[in-house]
Amino acid sequence: TGLPEISSKLARKYTRAGGLPYKRQSVMDHLKIKATIEELLTRMGVRFGGIVHKENEKSKHSRFSVESEDGSLLIGSEGENLNALNYVIRRMVSKSADPTDEEVKFLVDVNGHYEKSEENVKMKAKIMGERARSFKIDVEMDPMSSYERMLIHSFLEGEPNIKTESKGEGNSRRVVIKYVSN
Repeated sequence: TGLPEISSKLARKYTRAGGLPYKRQSVMDHLKIKATIEELLTRMGVRFGGIVHKENEKSKHSRFSVESEDGSLLIGSEGENLNALNYVIRRMVSKSADPTDEEVKFLVDVNGHYEKSEENVKMKAKIMGERARSFKIDVEMDPMSSYERMLIHSFLEGEPNIKTESKGEGNSRRVVIKYVSN
């Protein structure tokens, strides 16, 4: 049984009737989230070392870093399995929360995959931003996830002569870095 099948079954288990997700807790209980991650990985038979909690002050998201010998299984092709794992864990945490509480923002990273990916996206944004500024043109980036687009918008926010916007639909949505004269 692969991770996507397990993810799909567990997601159905932790979603309300009618497909509506449970509301999330307002005050993050980091120990509870960590225990949920440990429970899921253990049930999946995944070998893992520790889980380290890190608070990101800038984005107000918590990050739970997992070290695992089975990292390639958990991450999958282009991070697809890791995205599914995050979805399932958020559903599990949501189900155990009070339905009136607010959404909890957290991310589960495996073997630093998201961290490396974020640095790569920021580096591309910097290069493309410099290109837009130097040549005084608009630069259209490749399609990317909403999270990666948010990183680029945040990273280039406040840069002189640069404005960003998202363009396209669905999987074709991308960031356009625009040159603006002051």
